[in-house]
Amino acid sequence: MPEQKTAAAMPWHVPVAVDDVPEEGRHFDLVADADTRAAIARMAGARDLPRLQANFDLTRAVAGGLRVAGRVSATVGQTCVVTLEPLANEIIEDIDLLFVPQTTGQPAGEDARSDDRYLDEAEPLTGGSVDLGALATEFLILGIDPYPRRAGAVFQPPLDSAPEESPFAALAALKKGLDER
Repeated sequence: MPEQKTAAAMPWHVPVAVDDVPEEGRHFDLVADADTRAAIARMAGARDLPRLQANFDLTRAVAGGLRVAGRVSATVGQTCVVTLEPLANEIIEDIDLLFVPQTTGQPAGEDARSDDRYLDEAEPLTGGSVDLGALATEFLILGIDPYPRRAGAVFQPPLDSAPEESPFAALAALKKGLDER
């Protein structure tokens, strides 16, 4: 997962506390409103973001943690890097993360060694909650194509009308003159 952003930097917030997730788990269907989508589009450098939704299933994990599994899907308005025409890209990003509270002097998941998935993959659970809006935003940004291209668009370099003269052409002419003597 990418480096965590400060809470103020993320335009979409849907915090869920561990205590609000029952033992049988909890499902969330999230849809970002127009203002949130516009702020995320600016943050991501996209032309627009006409659709952004996320579905999450949260379940309790050992050691007081949470497992967050789900999917982020969006329509992202971008500009083709070849033709400079507007285009819309569909983004679908699957999420499956484990969050474990950090204890002083002990890395996340240290007390949960019985579940090998915790050893290297656990994310720190800070403040006893997970921000699903921030998580959806991060995975959306990770899924955006940095070089969007319209289907069939092919870059054609400009045709050279005349080869550019080398900066050493004058030296080559002098050497040729010396060689002919």
